[in-house]
Amino acid sequence: MRPSLESLRVLEACVSAGSFARAAERLFLTPAAISLRMRTLEAELGQPLFIRAGRRVVPTAAASVLANRVREALTGIGEALAEFQAATPPLRLTAPPTFASRWLAPRLARYPAPEAVIEVDVSAEIRDPGAFDVAIRTGRGGWAGLEEYRLAPVEVTPMLSPSLLGTRKLAAPQALADFALLPHPDWQQWFKEAQCARPQALRFLAVDYPTHELDANAALAGVGVALLSPSLFRPLLTEGRLIAPFPYVLSGPAWHFALIRSNDAREAPRQLCAWLCEQAREVA
Repeated sequence: MRPSLESLRVLEACVSAGSFARAAERLFLTPAAISLRMRTLEAELGQPLFIRAGRRVVPTAAASVLANRVREALTGIGEALAEFQAATPPLRLTAPPTFASRWLAPRLARYPAPEAVIEVDVSAEIRDPGAFDVAIRTGRGGWAGLEEYRLAPVEVTPMLSPSLLGTRKLAAPQALADFALLPHPDWQQWFKEAQCARPQALRFLAVDYPTHELDANAALAGVGVALLSPSLFRPLLTEGRLIAPFPYVLSGPAWHFALIRSNDAREAPRQLCAWLCEQAREVA
C-alpha cells in the first residue's frame, strides 16, 4: 500500500523535530495522533521507522533517509507552487471611483485567495472588454457580450452636514427648498418615492461633480445637500459627519453589477464575482 503524502509529511516533521511531542506542536496535532499516524505508516511500509526506548523514539537509519527525501520533495512542491503563482496573471478589476473607494477598498484585503493578485482600475465607463477580467458597473443590465452578477440596488437619499442644518428642522422634504442642492439625475424620482411633489423653488448648485465621492466632499464642507448612497456612505452617517434627515431611500431600478466576458471560461473571474456577491449579501 502506498502511504499518503500527509503521513510522509508527519514522518518528516517527527525526524526534523526530534520527538513526537515537538512534531505535534509544529503540526498543531496531539502527540497521540502523531503516534497513531506513525504506527499506521509502519504497518503500510512493512518495517519499523522508530526505535522506542522508554518514552523516547529514535528514527531508524532508513527512516532518516526517507524523511530527508520527503523534505526535498516537499521543498520542490513549494517551489513549483511559487513558480506557478508567480506566472499566474493578475485579475484586472475595474470599478467606478466611489464604489472602489467606499465598497471595494475595505473588503478586497479579505479576499480568501491569498495567491490571487488583483489590479484595480478606477473607471466609470466600460471601455474595451478585453481590458478587464471583472468590471463593476451601474445600470439596468443588458450589456452585450457580458455575463452579469447582481450585487446590490443603487440607493440614494438626501444627506447634508450638521453645520449646514444648524438649528433648523427638516420636518418634510419640502424643506429642502431652503438649501442649495447638488445636481443629481434622481432628485425628481426621489421626491416621487417620498410621496412629495417636487418643490418649485429648488436651488441647484452650478457645479455638477462627476463622482458621488466629490458630491459627498461638497456636502461635508457644508456646500449643499447631496443625494448619496446610505450604504456606501454609512461611515459618514455613523460618525455624525453627515445627516440623512428623511427615511425615504430611493432604491433602484439601477443596480451595481459585476461583469465578466461571456466567452471567458476561466474559473478565477467567476470566483471573484461569486465572492463579491457574497459580500453584497452580507451588507444587505
